[in-house]
Amino acid sequence: MPTITRDQVRVPADVMPEAREEYIENYMKATRGTGRLMLFACDQKIEHLNKDFYGEGIDPSDAEPEHLFEIGSQGICGVLAGQRGLIARYAADYPEINYLVKMNSKTNLVKTSQDDPYSPQLTDLGAVLAMREAGVNIVGLGYTIYLGSEYESTMLAEAGDLIAQAHANGLLVVLWIYPRGKAVTDEKAPDLIAGAAGVALCLGADFVKVNPPHEIDGQTSAEGLAIASKAAGRCGLVCAGGSKADAKDFLSQLHDQIHIGGACGNATGRNIHMRSLDEAVRLTKAISAITLADYEVEDALAVFNGEKDFSL
Repeated sequence: MPTITRDQVRVPADVMPEAREEYIENYMKATRGTGRLMLFACDQKIEHLNKDFYGEGIDPSDAEPEHLFEIGSQGICGVLAGQRGLIARYAADYPEINYLVKMNSKTNLVKTSQDDPYSPQLTDLGAVLAMREAGVNIVGLGYTIYLGSEYESTMLAEAGDLIAQAHANGLLVVLWIYPRGKAVTDEKAPDLIAGAAGVALCLGADFVKVNPPHEIDGQTSAEGLAIASKAAGRCGLVCAGGSKADAKDFLSQLHDQIHIGGACGNATGRNIHMRSLDEAVRLTKAISAITLADYEVEDALAVFNGEKDFSL
């Protein structure tokens, strides 16, 4: 199992001296002492509305928002990412979870054919810091940028300022960066995914969440991802989990993303929370077994199937 010590954490130079120890503590919490990130993405209630939580192929328990927090509490995750209000409503009952506050969001109702995407910031950092002062276990922030949108410059400026402020207060930042808009003809082109990774680095993010690139010219998705991982430099790259998929296929893809693609983790939502509590908890353990402990796919699948257990 890969592990890091506190003195191996690379602290960015924009972290103020008085916030340095808090940044290191938050980094160790988020990565569970491994330097890798298992992010449980719970921001879809705005992003995708209720279609990700109720309907065919979705376990009935997912209709209740507390299902997310039960999974985060009983499973093995680095952080649970959600909007400030969602976290505020449940955090007091689940104080043990590491929270990452998603600072901006938009619904999927307005399509790119109607208007280029813009995800506005929902609250300022002060409201988040107040929650932290009140005892909520907030270790970081998240922000989405739609690279190539005509509103790109606004999102870049908001993200850059937010990262500087977050680091000054000892918080990590994960950027969601998706090329999207009328100027973008291929959202998962390998060169664009690598470009998005480089943008995250230049903005100062600690981690960047990208979609895995598609295959091109005999180059597999994982091989394309390896180029993006290099472009990310010291900004850790993690892959979006996508829609619900067969567990073995998903775990195999994740293994390749890490061991071929150079990813340092994953950011998974629907693949986890659309399942029953027991199955979702077992999947977080299987994902974490690969992400945090370098398990092979068959061993991780045994964890998902309940034949083995995984703990940290």
